[in-house]
Amino acid sequence: MNTMNNQEDIVIVGGGPAGLSAAINGIIRGYRVSVLDGGATKLSRAERIDNYLGLPGVTGMEIMKAFEDHALSLGVTIIRGKATNVFSMGQQYMVGYGSEVLTARAVILATGALRSKAVEGEEEFLGKGVSYCATCDGMLYRGKKAVVYGLAADAAEEANYLAGIGVQIVYVNPGPRPKELREDVEWQQGTLQSIQGDSAVKAVEIKGENDVKIEAQGVFLLRDAVAPQAMVSGLEIDKGFIMVNKEMKTNLPGLFACGDCTGQPLQISKAAGEGLIAGQEAAKYLDSLS
Repeated sequence: MNTMNNQEDIVIVGGGPAGLSAAINGIIRGYRVSVLDGGATKLSRAERIDNYLGLPGVTGMEIMKAFEDHALSLGVTIIRGKATNVFSMGQQYMVGYGSEVLTARAVILATGALRSKAVEGEEEFLGKGVSYCATCDGMLYRGKKAVVYGLAADAAEEANYLAGIGVQIVYVNPGPRPKELREDVEWQQGTLQSIQGDSAVKAVEIKGENDVKIEAQGVFLLRDAVAPQAMVSGLEIDKGFIMVNKEMKTNLPGLFACGDCTGQPLQISKAAGEGLIAGQEAAKYLDSLS
C-alpha cells in the first residue's frame, strides 16, 4: 500500500454532515484535514427536509452540496473512497481505503448508522478469509473460490475485478442479478446467513428460495460502510453505536466519533453539532502533542 504524500493531521471517515462539520472545524484551526467519502449518504437521497434550522424545504442533494462546497472552499481535501480499516501506530493512525493508506495523528469516525447487521462468523473469521476490500485482498485468493456478498453500489464492479485476476467468484445478493456483473460470474440470489470454518473460512450458508451451502476459501462482504468495531480493533461499542463522551472522544486516544454512528437521534442538526465538537476536540488533542 502507498503512504507517500498521504500524511494528514486529521483524517475523517465519512463525508456526511457530521464529517464535513468536523472537517471545517479542524481546518479553521490550522490543521490539514482529509475526508474519506465512501459515496452517497442517505441524506443526499432525501426529497425534502423541513427540520434543519433556516433551510426549510431543501432537498438532501442541495444541502449536501452546500456542506461539501463549504468544506472545499476552506481547503478540506475530499477523497472518494471507502475506509476499510483504521489502526494505531503509536502517536499516529493509518487509515486504509482501497489499495491506499492515509496517515494522521487524529482520526474522526463519522460513518453514519450501519443498516445491516453483522453476519454470524464475520468477526470470528475477519482476516482469516473474511475481507471488506477486493482491491486490498483480492490477490490472496487468486486461483481460489470466494463468495462476494454484494450490498454496496459498487459491489458488482469489485466482483468483476476479482474475477479478472483469477478468483473463482460466486456473487450473492438479496435482489436481482446486477446488470454490471460479468456474464461468466456465478450468481446466487439470497442473504448470507453464516460463515463457517475452523482456523479459516471453509463455507457459507445462503438463505433464499433454495437454501444452499457454498464451499469457499474467502468471503468479501461489500457493504456501503464497514462496521466501526470491524474497522477499529478495541473500539467500544454499545448496541451497535460507538461509545463517546461529551467531547466526542472514544476509548482510544486520538480517535473521535460523531453523528449517526454515536446513536440517536439520527438527525442533521445533531450530526453537525457533534461534528463541530469532534473537530474542535481533535484540534485540541493535536495542540497537546505539540
